[in-house]
Amino acid sequence: MPSDQGRKGRFDVTEITELIRLAYEAQKRAYTPYSGFQTGAALETADGRIFTGCNIENAAYTPTNCAERTAFFKAVSEGVTSFTRIAVVGNYPGKKGDYCAPCGVCRQVMREFCDPERFQVILARGPEDYRSFLLKELLPASFGPADLER
Repeated sequence: MPSDQGRKGRFDVTEITELIRLAYEAQKRAYTPYSGFQTGAALETADGRIFTGCNIENAAYTPTNCAERTAFFKAVSEGVTSFTRIAVVGNYPGKKGDYCAPCGVCRQVMREFCDPERFQVILARGPEDYRSFLLKELLPASFGPADLER
């Protein structure tokens, strides 16, 4: 049963389940030879386009990129900088995962491009089993572009 933190009217549930499905499709492309933990993300733009991403590991670990950042960087590299929501999934292959929350670096990237009062982060364990948060709930007292205004 979806848990939408009281914001069910904002997005249609069928749209959310489609975004989750696309995140699972992206997860299948994850490159995880070291941890085996695979993540996928589907990012919706303000004009309704979807950019997906998967995690990509590296032997040095530091250059590893999370699914969320992969999706954001794909979109930004195509000139898109306005976003409404992202669905995130993660687990080991063949096992049911828990809700996979974005890491701190991914949250900061989201903050760079998204309004924390409006951007929706959907954490899913399945198409019908998800939790929805506003970015401000996952990154309170954040540092953003306005903090650098002169």
